[in-house]
Amino acid sequence: MKNLLIVESPGKVKTIQKYLGKDFTVKASIGHIRDLGQKGMGIDIQHGFKPEYEVPADKKKVVAELKKLSSEAEVVWLASDEDREGEAISWHLFDTLGLTEAKSKRIVFHEITKDAILNAIKEPRSIDMNLVNAQQARRVLDRLVGFELSPILWRKIQPKLSAGRVQSVALRLVVDREREIMAFEKEAYYKVDAIFHPEGTDKGVLVRATLDKKFPDIEQAEQFLRDSIGASFKIRDISKKDGVKVPAAPFTTSTLQQEASRKLHFTVSTTMRLAQGLYERGLITYMRTDSTNLSSLARGAAKAFICDNFGPEYSRPRQYTTRTKGAQEAHEAIRPTYIQNTSIDGTLQEKRLYELIWKRTVASQMADAKILRTDIEVESDKRPEIFNIQATQILFDGFLKLYLEGTDDAAEEMDEVLLPGLSIGQAMSRKEMHAECKFTQPPYRYSEASLVKKLEELGIGRPSTYSPTITTLTTGRGYVVKGDKPGEKVKVVNLKLSGNNITRSEKTEVVGAEKGKLLPQDIGIMVTDYLMKNFEDIMNYDFTANVEKEFDQVAAGETAWNSVISNFYTPFHGKVEHVLADHSYNRVERELGTTQEGQKVIAKFGQWGPFIQIGEGENRRFAHLAPGQLIENITLEEAMKLFELPRTVGTLDGEDIVAMKGRFGPYIRHAGKNYSLPKGSNPLTVTLAECETIIRSAADPAKDQIAVFEASGISVLNGRYGPYIKQSGKNYKIPRGVKAESLTEAKCLEIIQAANKEKK
Repeated sequence: MKNLLIVESPGKVKTIQKYLGKDFTVKASIGHIRDLGQKGMGIDIQHGFKPEYEVPADKKKVVAELKKLSSEAEVVWLASDEDREGEAISWHLFDTLGLTEAKSKRIVFHEITKDAILNAIKEPRSIDMNLVNAQQARRVLDRLVGFELSPILWRKIQPKLSAGRVQSVALRLVVDREREIMAFEKEAYYKVDAIFHPEGTDKGVLVRATLDKKFPDIEQAEQFLRDSIGASFKIRDISKKDGVKVPAAPFTTSTLQQEASRKLHFTVSTTMRLAQGLYERGLITYMRTDSTNLSSLARGAAKAFICDNFGPEYSRPRQYTTRTKGAQEAHEAIRPTYIQNTSIDGTLQEKRLYELIWKRTVASQMADAKILRTDIEVESDKRPEIFNIQATQILFDGFLKLYLEGTDDAAEEMDEVLLPGLSIGQAMSRKEMHAECKFTQPPYRYSEASLVKKLEELGIGRPSTYSPTITTLTTGRGYVVKGDKPGEKVKVVNLKLSGNNITRSEKTEVVGAEKGKLLPQDIGIMVTDYLMKNFEDIMNYDFTANVEKEFDQVAAGETAWNSVISNFYTPFHGKVEHVLADHSYNRVERELGTTQEGQKVIAKFGQWGPFIQIGEGENRRFAHLAPGQLIENITLEEAMKLFELPRTVGTLDGEDIVAMKGRFGPYIRHAGKNYSLPKGSNPLTVTLAECETIIRSAADPAKDQIAVFEASGISVLNGRYGPYIKQSGKNYKIPRGVKAESLTEAKCLEIIQAANKEKK
């Protein structure tokens, strides 16, 4: 064998092998082949924090194969990814496989295309030890923090918890935001809108205007409406202003994660998994980058595409500069490898993500949009307040023809509002006026995307750390859950002025409702509070960002990596020893009040999570907090409702049916057996008839069978969430619009084959 080329991911092997031909054998290391030892800390602190690496058991077979192949090859090409992590993987391969400078070459490419691969082969280099040391510094520091902090949490709070340099600071952001929301006191106000007809225009022309003042109560709002009866309105002023809207820069890792969340509703981990697949198939450039740079080749291809498809007036080539704190390595932005490929083959998710990347890239090279903004002021002869009318007219759509960047907290699309020709002094005939009760809004909770944005703003973490950090918080430790907040229902009274009559109407406003946000749990709040109390430096946003800057200095060859570790470790370890010497334990409890009988009601955190306790000694009663409830803000009234369970619903076949709530949700108990309640059922209100249906259905397995095809082992069943297909222990969704009762064996096989193909 002449050449052995080693990449990180098996997904790249086939494509690269095709480009390089029979003179090369392409193999994958499948990520890191070596890591810090798992027994003990894995770091020799006494000898300059020397890492003690070992090959994990699951990588020994891979390493053995690569050793054999490398010994047979004339040249070994190390082609791991082009970031610090990739550089470290190449160095571990070099060291573990016993390679020499003469026999090995390091190559990098940021896209898997034939030209990129062949050019990389023509321009090999040696391993950049500065990048390797920057990665080593991060790995060693994170191991030190996790290894020394996590056992403290096990002792002081609860077993199996973890702390981390980036993870714990990200958790603090989520907890701090929740506390801002808890402290926020909403205030009601009245917003007044009017619908006018400009006199002298066609009868059907109506214009909506908003008053420039908000009233604090219904009395003042009603007085304004009364004063508007018989008032004359006219246009006081018109101002027009030309403006431009500039396209957003091409995607970095962070902005791709944010935009895929806004527009496609993908989680951060889903976005990175899909982007990894697109990169390995040679469809996009490398997906871990904080650069907004585009190559001259990409800019040229975009210009040609834009001129051919939209016209030369839509083209405006531009290069963006990266603004991220400490952006590392001069990569390219995330872009399609071939601009001409407007679509790809693949799953629906892959197609949608590729389309997003393609549109963002091409739009970044298109002309600015030209906009005319018109502001009109309407005055009354009876009140000093002014009504405002705003309109936006797109004079030239430019990049808006293709794409508009989304926002976290506002409508994604920019609506064009056109007005008829209006002039100063023109009379405006009032048709209707509305005074609606609204409430001031607390800060928004973080979504995955907005948390990534905040981490990037603060300079905390790097493109490779955002996704694993959020995964650890949401799935690893139970510190945070991703979910919806239902909001508080408040009854309000709104006013309407029509003609000379003011009418009132009642409405229920939902205040504070949010979807798909990161919600801290009691355990996450406890861990944050404990670390803030005892390790404030570690939890400091500036400290975490400054550590990243020091890693950047190591990568640039300006600082020795182990001196960065030494400066941190000495005071940190001293603090750890001081905290361990304190034998007090972290107890979280909050007295909520007393029952009518005078017993104390206390919210606590125990081995199985947060709970409410009533009374002391042998007569104590306990209830678990419901999902979404927190020790910090649960009220006495909410706590007492938890004790309405267990509840005897009624009797069936001489046995009581008791509704309960357990660790895995609500259920009923009858004759010694437990039955889960369907999703959305409330154990406090479930009826005897509903319970009987659940119990009788469970006793009759045939009730779930819609159809059975014995030859192929297929069953069509009625499940908790509707009908589905089952074969060989696997479940398959029935496509929307297909009736389960009409399924034939052939149609079931077709659905199963399509589902398996989609998964691949």
